[in-house]
Amino acid sequence: MTARDHDSHPVGGDVIPLREATRAWFQISLQTFGGPAGQIAVMQHKLVDEKRWIGQRRFLHALNFCMLLPGPEAQQLAIYTGWLLNGVRGGLIAGGLFVLPGMLALLALSGIYVGYGETGLVTALFAGLAPAVIAIVVQAVHRVGRRALHHPALVALAVASFLALTCFAVPFPAVVLAAGLLGWLLSLRLPALREPPAAAATDGPEPLISDDALHHELPTVRRSGTVLLLGLVLWFAPVAAFALLAGRTDTSVFVDQGLFFSGAAAVTFGGAYAVLSYVAQQAVGVYHWLAPGEMVRGLALAETTPGPLIMVVQFVAFVGAYRHPGSLDPWVAAVLASLLVTWVTFVPCFLFVLLGAPYVERLRDNRGLGAALTGITAAVVGVIANLALFFALHTLFDDNRTIVAGWLHLDVPVLGSADPVAFGITAVALVVMFRLGWSPLRTLGLCAALGVGVFLIGLAG
Repeated sequence: MTARDHDSHPVGGDVIPLREATRAWFQISLQTFGGPAGQIAVMQHKLVDEKRWIGQRRFLHALNFCMLLPGPEAQQLAIYTGWLLNGVRGGLIAGGLFVLPGMLALLALSGIYVGYGETGLVTALFAGLAPAVIAIVVQAVHRVGRRALHHPALVALAVASFLALTCFAVPFPAVVLAAGLLGWLLSLRLPALREPPAAAATDGPEPLISDDALHHELPTVRRSGTVLLLGLVLWFAPVAAFALLAGRTDTSVFVDQGLFFSGAAAVTFGGAYAVLSYVAQQAVGVYHWLAPGEMVRGLALAETTPGPLIMVVQFVAFVGAYRHPGSLDPWVAAVLASLLVTWVTFVPCFLFVLLGAPYVERLRDNRGLGAALTGITAAVVGVIANLALFFALHTLFDDNRTIVAGWLHLDVPVLGSADPVAFGITAVALVVMFRLGWSPLRTLGLCAALGVGVFLIGLAG
């Protein structure tokens, strides 16, 4: 297959056979462990290095566009690249396969957790997994911060975001919007902030398909209106259906979850770790779908499955609906809720990418938008640090208390409730990740084994 073979393809046609592309996306979907960096690396290897269907520069161009959007950038990159290769059909297949294995795996794990989570062995397993998650999130703070905080003003913005969330309970969407505005305002006085982050090297194997042969469409008002209308209808139709049923049966949990996670999908700038701080606060403190320590357990399960880490919202929905099923059977409610929340979380990704792809060049050259993204990325460091603190409070200590004084709203641990086993496993996880360079999946396996080992020693004693 050569570039010349594809130059004759008309606009809107398949650049490569759809069946061959589908097979490649399925293979990719089974390897998407390790968070967005690992997922992007898998696509890089398969599409750029091995298949040579797309060039390095064009791949990075697509990634830069997806970084501007709310939602999981790796899945959006799959949608965008699938669109380049096979049009709308390719985008739908690539994006759908990207989340399907993880969705099925986490659905099964959520059921196991609900059914057997109170048994001693499973409790011990999560007692080991939870400290590993703390180390994983701390590593995310380090990695994102090292890349994003290249100016003192951005460091200050990250610290301010952390304090706003941790000490003053400022809503997550407000932090994101303020960070974007401040990033743009700071760039007016600090031109360096208007420059996009240094891109990765653009050298790579010569693609077999020229850029001109890739799928493209004119950004017309008619096309944009059609995509927007259809996308919004598909996005909210299931939520509307449950809202109509609420008059005849108690399905309020579905409406609450559908609306909440639809809103969360629109503000997930900065990756899953950023929005999970917001989800944890609301799911635990407002809706009471989970107990405080359960959010970290759900994240541990999501870390062990392929696909975007934001899939943890499926666990939140499953457990929340199981405990608040209304008039439905708890298991039926749990499965319906997990499918609904998965739908409203990922359908927006298709809408954003397919709507914005024809305008990608304009967005790429917009320096003001790039400055806003720089501000948001800096704030994300503080947001992820807040998530790490939340997990640490509810994993390392058995009890916490809240200090409220005026605008101050701060959760602090009860020092006498410290869990020495959790502290020890967390220390091990930090050492193997930061000093030995272990992957998150390998670290989770070690810590799970330590948790079970402590449990077995306790039985023997």
